[in-house]
Amino acid sequence: MSDTAKKGILVVSFGTSHEDTRAVTIDAIEKEIGAVFTDCKIYRAWTSKMILARIEKRDHIHYDNVAEAMERMKKDGIIDVIIQPTHVMNGVENDLMKKDVLAYADHFQSVKFGAPLLTTEEDNEYVVKAVADEFPVIKDKETALVLMGHGTEHYANAVYAALDYRFKDMGYENVIVGTVEGYPEIDQVMKQLGKCGVKKVVIAPFMIVAGDHAKNDMAGEEEDSWKNIISKAGHEVQTVLKGLGEYESIRKLFVEHAREAV
Repeated sequence: MSDTAKKGILVVSFGTSHEDTRAVTIDAIEKEIGAVFTDCKIYRAWTSKMILARIEKRDHIHYDNVAEAMERMKKDGIIDVIIQPTHVMNGVENDLMKKDVLAYADHFQSVKFGAPLLTTEEDNEYVVKAVADEFPVIKDKETALVLMGHGTEHYANAVYAALDYRFKDMGYENVIVGTVEGYPEIDQVMKQLGKCGVKKVVIAPFMIVAGDHAKNDMAGEEEDSWKNIISKAGHEVQTVLKGLGEYESIRKLFVEHAREAV
């Protein structure tokens, strides 16, 4: 960014305490946005208070929350701001983020919002194709792909069931979308697996980062992990610890959403 530039892009993520997955997801998304918007300064904010506190205590590293990042941009003399979330949906985290941003709106000439990952029908179709490209195994009728989303009590949770329907409508009958904290959950996933009649099941996180939920709830050794529940039902299980942020095509979609906000 040149010295005269007064444009900033704030990339807002939920956050993660896992450095390994952060480097290949959140960091990678920020870098790709920065590579395209060369006239903008890139800022970071995370929305999870728990993760921010954990990193500060464990690593003595401070990452800004949204309000702190807005304050930082104001002090840096940024005039035009684009907010690009890396959230999967327009849910609770996105709503709270917008509220925090708009509290600072009067301090800037313009504040524009990019869209979360799944916002339009075109986004849904694009993401289905991205997952299909990442997992060619779903063409095998003897294999199912189970995607573990986070889930929420927010009405936006309906996007998971809609995406599951979209996979099947586009010919991927053996792709099943479930959530850890919403609906559909593991019970519904198991019902669908029973109908598929497949031998092998690949499980992957449908989350930007492959953090705690992916490593423990999905692929952990506890009795109630998805890996063990599905395995006990007689399936051969393979877990893939790869967050959506590691897919080049997904990072490109976030860049495109930022472009659309300009």
